[in-house]
Amino acid sequence: MKFMIIVKADADTEAGVMPPQSLIAEMAAYHEALQEAGVLVDANGLRPSAQGFRVRYEGDRRTVVDGPFAETKELVAGYTIIDVASRAQAVAWASRFPNPHPGKTNEIEVRPFYALEDFEPGEGVDRFRALDAERAR
Repeated sequence: MKFMIIVKADADTEAGVMPPQSLIAEMAAYHEALQEAGVLVDANGLRPSAQGFRVRYEGDRRTVVDGPFAETKELVAGYTIIDVASRAQAVAWASRFPNPHPGKTNEIEVRPFYALEDFEPGEGVDRFRALDAERAR
């Protein structure tokens, strides 16, 4: 089961303030442990929303909206993706995640990914399976 550990943005991350070296070292140790356990899929920090954009859909019309985006509690500052055997394992690993905003009260969010088996069988699902097989080569 794949899970995404989501680090929410705050005023500092949105201002581009880099984390202290002590937090980078803690995060490195945590991610090394994930790697050693064979459960790390990917992890990255995201630049401030001022450097990003959104695509807004109105029917078939698409509009690109440049950042920054005002509501920081709705923004993602970084993520870690893990692949574990159970929700219990995801909880155990997420509970070890370093406080991403040292000295502040905050939270991380952890959400499971859908698997192709969660969807009704069909041509679209078969196409995604083919994509997965191609990537695995």
